[in-house]
Amino acid sequence: MPGRSPPSDSHPTDTWTLANAKARLSEVVDRAQTGPQIITRHGKPNAVVVSAEEWARKTARKGTLAEFLLASPLRGAELEFERVHDEPRDEIP
Repeated sequence: MPGRSPPSDSHPTDTWTLANAKARLSEVVDRAQTGPQIITRHGKPNAVVVSAEEWARKTARKGTLAEFLLASPLRGAELEFERVHDEPRDEIP
Protein backbone atom coordinates (compact mmCIF):
# COMPACT_ATOMS: atom_id res chain seq x y z
CA MET A 1 0.00 0.00 0.00
CA PRO A 2 1.41 3.44 -0.89
CA GLY A 3 2.43 5.88 1.80
CA ARG A 4 0.73 9.23 1.66
CA SER A 5 3.07 12.25 1.60
CA PRO A 6 2.02 15.74 2.63
CA PRO A 7 0.18 17.55 -0.17
CA SER A 8 2.25 19.82 -2.38
CA ASP A 9 0.48 22.44 -4.50
CA SER A 10 -2.82 20.84 -3.35
CA HIS A 11 -2.04 17.63 -5.30
CA PRO A 12 -1.50 14.47 -3.27
CA THR A 13 1.69 12.53 -3.92
CA ASP A 14 1.89 8.81 -3.30
CA THR A 15 5.04 6.73 -3.08
CA TRP A 16 5.11 3.15 -4.33
CA THR A 17 7.76 0.47 -4.28
CA LEU A 18 8.51 -0.88 -7.75
CA ALA A 19 7.00 -4.26 -6.88
CA ASN A 20 3.83 -2.63 -5.54
CA ALA A 21 3.53 -0.34 -8.57
CA LYS A 22 3.88 -3.31 -10.94
CA ALA A 23 1.24 -5.28 -9.06
CA ARG A 24 -1.19 -2.34 -8.90
CA LEU A 25 -0.41 -0.43 -12.10
CA SER A 26 -4.05 0.46 -12.78
CA GLU A 27 -4.31 2.10 -9.36
CA VAL A 28 -1.03 3.97 -9.88
CA VAL A 29 -2.36 5.33 -13.20
CA ASP A 30 -5.73 6.23 -11.65
CA ARG A 31 -4.07 8.10 -8.79
CA ALA A 32 -1.75 9.91 -11.21
CA GLN A 33 -4.83 11.79 -12.39
CA THR A 34 -4.85 13.70 -9.10
CA GLY A 35 -1.12 13.93 -8.38
CA PRO A 36 2.34 12.57 -9.16
CA GLN A 37 3.04 8.98 -8.16
CA ILE A 38 6.63 8.33 -7.12
CA ILE A 39 8.03 4.84 -7.71
CA THR A 40 11.04 3.83 -5.66
CA ARG A 41 13.67 1.20 -6.32
CA HIS A 42 15.91 0.04 -3.45
CA GLY A 43 14.36 2.75 -1.26
CA LYS A 44 15.27 5.65 -3.57
CA PRO A 45 12.97 7.61 -5.90
CA ASN A 46 13.40 6.18 -9.40
CA ALA A 47 10.44 7.28 -11.53
CA VAL A 48 7.35 9.46 -11.42
CA VAL A 49 4.01 8.73 -13.06
CA VAL A 50 1.90 11.78 -13.94
CA SER A 51 -1.30 12.23 -15.93
CA ALA A 52 -1.06 12.87 -19.67
CA GLU A 53 -2.61 16.30 -19.04
CA GLU A 54 0.09 17.19 -16.50
CA TRP A 55 2.84 15.93 -18.82
CA ALA A 56 1.50 18.05 -21.70
CA ARG A 57 1.32 21.10 -19.45
CA LYS A 58 4.89 20.65 -18.17
CA THR A 59 6.41 20.00 -21.60
CA ALA A 60 4.51 22.62 -23.62
CA ARG A 61 6.69 25.08 -25.49
CA LYS A 62 6.60 28.48 -23.84
CA GLY A 63 7.50 30.70 -26.79
CA THR A 64 10.20 30.73 -29.42
CA LEU A 65 13.95 31.17 -29.13
CA ALA A 66 13.59 34.57 -30.79
CA GLU A 67 11.06 35.66 -28.13
CA PHE A 68 13.39 34.43 -25.39
CA LEU A 69 16.34 36.37 -26.82
CA LEU A 70 14.25 39.51 -27.33
CA ALA A 71 13.16 39.37 -23.67
CA SER A 72 16.76 39.08 -22.42
CA PRO A 73 17.76 41.63 -19.77
CA LEU A 74 21.04 41.98 -21.70
CA ARG A 75 19.25 43.22 -24.82
CA GLY A 76 20.42 46.74 -25.53
CA ALA A 77 23.25 46.55 -22.98
CA GLU A 78 25.74 47.21 -25.81
CA LEU A 79 28.21 44.64 -24.56
CA GLU A 80 31.37 44.29 -26.61
CA PHE A 81 33.25 41.03 -26.90
CA GLU A 82 36.74 40.62 -28.24
CA ARG A 83 36.94 37.84 -30.81
CA VAL A 84 39.93 35.50 -30.55
CA HIS A 85 41.53 34.77 -33.92
CA ASP A 86 43.65 31.76 -32.89
CA GLU A 87 44.38 28.85 -35.18
CA PRO A 88 42.04 25.85 -34.95
CA ARG A 89 42.95 23.32 -32.23
CA ASP A 90 42.83 20.28 -34.46
CA GLU A 91 43.82 20.13 -38.10
CA ILE A 92 41.86 17.91 -40.42
CA PRO A 93 44.28 15.70 -42.39
